[in-house]
Amino acid sequence: MIQTSKLNIIRNIGIMAHIDAGKTTTTERILYYTGKSRKMGEVHHGTAVMDWMAQEQERGITITSAATTCNWGGYSINIIDTPGHVDFTAEVERSLRVLDGAVAIFCAVGGVEPQSETVWRQADRYRIPRVAFINKMDRVGADFLGTVADIRLRLGVSAVPVQLPLGLEDGFSGVIDLIEMKTLVFDETDLGVTIKLEDIPPQYIAAAEAAHIELLETVATSSEDLFERYLRDGRLGPKAIRAALRSECIEGGLVPVLCGAAFKNKGIQPLLDAIIDYLPSPLDVSPVLGKSAAGQDVEIHADSNGPFCAFVFKSMADPYMGQLSFFRVYSGSARAGSLLWNSVKKRGERLGRLLRMHANHREDIAQVGAGEIAATVGHWVTGTGDTICGEEMRVRLGDIAFPDPVVSRVIESGTQAEIRDLMAALTQIAKEDPSFRFRAEPETSQLVISGMGELHLEIISERLLREFKLNVRIGRLRVAYRETIRKSIRGDGAFIRQSGGRGHFGHVVVNVEPIEPENGNVVEELLGDAIPKEFLPSILGSIRDTLESGIGSPFPLLGVKACVVGGTYHELDSTELAFRAAASMAVRDAILRAHPTLLEPIMALEILLPKESMGGVISDLSARRGRVESLSAKSGAQAIRAKVPFSTMFGYVSALRTLSSGRGVFHMEFDSYGEVPERLQMSILKSM
Repeated sequence: MIQTSKLNIIRNIGIMAHIDAGKTTTTERILYYTGKSRKMGEVHHGTAVMDWMAQEQERGITITSAATTCNWGGYSINIIDTPGHVDFTAEVERSLRVLDGAVAIFCAVGGVEPQSETVWRQADRYRIPRVAFINKMDRVGADFLGTVADIRLRLGVSAVPVQLPLGLEDGFSGVIDLIEMKTLVFDETDLGVTIKLEDIPPQYIAAAEAAHIELLETVATSSEDLFERYLRDGRLGPKAIRAALRSECIEGGLVPVLCGAAFKNKGIQPLLDAIIDYLPSPLDVSPVLGKSAAGQDVEIHADSNGPFCAFVFKSMADPYMGQLSFFRVYSGSARAGSLLWNSVKKRGERLGRLLRMHANHREDIAQVGAGEIAATVGHWVTGTGDTICGEEMRVRLGDIAFPDPVVSRVIESGTQAEIRDLMAALTQIAKEDPSFRFRAEPETSQLVISGMGELHLEIISERLLREFKLNVRIGRLRVAYRETIRKSIRGDGAFIRQSGGRGHFGHVVVNVEPIEPENGNVVEELLGDAIPKEFLPSILGSIRDTLESGIGSPFPLLGVKACVVGGTYHELDSTELAFRAAASMAVRDAILRAHPTLLEPIMALEILLPKESMGGVISDLSARRGRVESLSAKSGAQAIRAKVPFSTMFGYVSALRTLSSGRGVFHMEFDSYGEVPERLQMSILKSM
């Protein structure tokens, strides 16, 4: 356990970026140079330590966040490598919830890419200090200053270079340190372990001096004392520059920018120094806020001697030992086997084995304390978003706000036994991944799974096959159409059966008329004494059942008012069975002559996207039979509100990403039912 006085040597950081910007490659180099790994893993070879899932190794992408701990210069760095694909944004969200700082990686060619913006905004919500690392300086088209300008423009931050590249593309050999005004040249013969400290070459002196002055002028404004010293001496020492950069970075005033080429083993050691120099320790960040059992605000300070308080940010199933739960300790300490209190589920739980994680490898530890990120394994009910604390504290920390799923698909299995196994597997996956949901759809008798995108659901279907040995089929979601009528009409139904003894007699007259679909169906009687009252519940129930089962189509009716206006009965032969049958016949007769038509679900859609993408998106909505209702500015982007038929929205996630260069997001919810155009109704019915 680390004492409170030593908490300043801890850095809890995340590595975040757009897909293929080099997050995992950078993390692999960090592990190598810190001595955590003896060999560099490569994403393209499927050997990256942090991409341990089979799907990650096969696809060459990060799917789930992975945690590890390494040491550099006497400091302990807890790292969470997060996914870069938009479908796995929830993994970034839960990681940022417990981190103190982050390294944002940008491609020197691509600049600020779509998911870079998304994760940056996520970090903004948690007020996480960041340093920027512009990677792939060895690529054709690499543009360091252009990427810095892109960061400033798109992300709206004060990005301050503390390095310049020494050469570009194939000529990239190292970096110019704008604080020490020296060059760092990385030796390619020993994987960049050896770094040569040299003077700045003459051809780079002018650019380096200009960038150095810009750096001095930026940090000098951080305090009056520093500004006066700069005006008096015309310079600032490296120690003062780093201290000012650290203070401003932690406060969120600026973002130090470094550069390198992780794949070519250049620039990683200075990045590690920057993590230590500029990103906060647990003592540097604001206290975490929680709520006591009485609803009062409570500040949780980083203190190893305080009451124990930790937050569970991730859960996953261990096939051999039960549930593996990752947590961040904010205060106090605990040993394996300690009895703790779950403030969310309001029950006591015993802490299982304590583990320090290195991707999917584990190291047993005896105790965990403030500022640390660890995991516990065992059979307990604590899950993602829970607060665990000492009995004397009983405080609850804030939840994690996970995004709502945007894509749904039908999942099918074979036998009843397979369906039971499938439900158990989906329940487990949903517990691990709060952005995944599933439900049974009673209207279509389908099991529906929902996630953040097509890739997200594809990965889940692969997990069902590989981990749970379930041979499932993923299909397209059915549209829950409805049927309604256009005119008022009267229907007549008579059920007469004679079988030698007592017969069955029932005669019912029903009037149907259209009403607004949002009012549902209305069934009532206006017949007076034409039929004895004891038969009315059966008659009205039969009409409701008939409307719900569909008449002119397989779809339930909606927006129909049915009134029983007449009928006759027989004193001896009238029965409930006869009147139920007659009522059904009467309402069917009326509906079929009342010009039935199909209704489709209409969705309320809100899209946030860059202004330059609006034209293409609006045209696409029009092609989907959508109706734009308003345009406005929102959260630094353009907002489109529209009403669109649900049947045209399949595949919209991919379409919007294409039309907006990956920068558009949307939220969709049911709004109302609208009439299906006449030209489409026949094809819909034929497809049933």
